[in-house]
Amino acid sequence: MLKSITPQQAAQLLGEGATMVDVREPDEHARERIPGARNLPLSRLGDTRLALPAGRPVLFHCRSGARTQGHAGRLAATAGACEAYVVEGGLEAWKRAGLPVAVDRRQPLELMRQVQIAAGSMVVLGVVLGVLVAPAFYALAGFVGLGLVFAGVTGTCGLARLLRAMPWNRPAGDAPVTS
Repeated sequence: MLKSITPQQAAQLLGEGATMVDVREPDEHARERIPGARNLPLSRLGDTRLALPAGRPVLFHCRSGARTQGHAGRLAATAGACEAYVVEGGLEAWKRAGLPVAVDRRQPLELMRQVQIAAGSMVVLGVVLGVLVAPAFYALAGFVGLGLVFAGVTGTCGLARLLRAMPWNRPAGDAPVTS
């Protein structure tokens, strides 16, 4: 298992040459990150080899600390022989400690937040329309709930796939060609 350190201790180690690794997804990292942190999402942990300077500590963080704590064993294996730590409370604790954060508001909201907003909006819409227009609209809320259960059971979210394909979530170079 990895030892936990405070954001202040992590900042001190960074100043001494440690490597900070952000295990969040690329869309989360692009919007808000600790300056200098490298991005190695947990979803790609087995696919990508992390090159770390020998003899230097490696610090892992996520948004709240839950992902890094939950995957500490995998992260320890990734760190290899390097001394490795988990930043307690992740990025949120880092910000509460008043440490620097790079924010790019031009980046879209994280995909899971977009899913939560869209799904929640559809449920509310279905309930409101069910009360005001016709009870058949309650089916919209039920359909969204069923979709969320399916996503949780299978790990496949159709709404996330749909939102990922939206123009605001595609890099500028991926825009469709029009004639």
